[in-house]
Amino acid sequence: MRSTTLCLPVQGNPAERILLGMKKTGFGRGKYNGFGGKIEDGETPEAAAVRELAEECGIVAAESDLEPVGRLVFTFPARPEDDHDVQLYIIRKWQGQPAETSEMKPVWFAVGDIPYNEMWADDSYWLPAVLKGKKVSGEVYFSEDNEEVDGITIRTE
Repeated sequence: MRSTTLCLPVQGNPAERILLGMKKTGFGRGKYNGFGGKIEDGETPEAAAVRELAEECGIVAAESDLEPVGRLVFTFPARPEDDHDVQLYIIRKWQGQPAETSEMKPVWFAVGDIPYNEMWADDSYWLPAVLKGKKVSGEVYFSEDNEEVDGITIRTE
């Protein structure tokens, strides 16, 4: 199981807009998602989240500006090498403007216009709670096609 991060840049408190990236390469290609990836050896989850933000959309953030909002474990039966344990963050403050990279194309969405039908199938279960200021934890089990959710447990606080 890989340890990863997912960071969601938002504007407003509570969130009014969210920056999502259209994944252009690799696993998840063609889906909108937050920004994040694998935690490298010797790297903290916060350092990984900040690094991935810069790599995937060009914005620069401080680790101290990350707001931890949860942890989710994803299981992909058809691709166990893609199972991962995700540390979730919201960020409201950064430097620079989002820019397209070779991996992601960033797009701002009003919270009411989030394109859940173009995202991972689990996102609609937990993202609304996070955007309302709640913390989440849980497990997501995908079906054999790696697209549909076969089982999910989400807890909020």
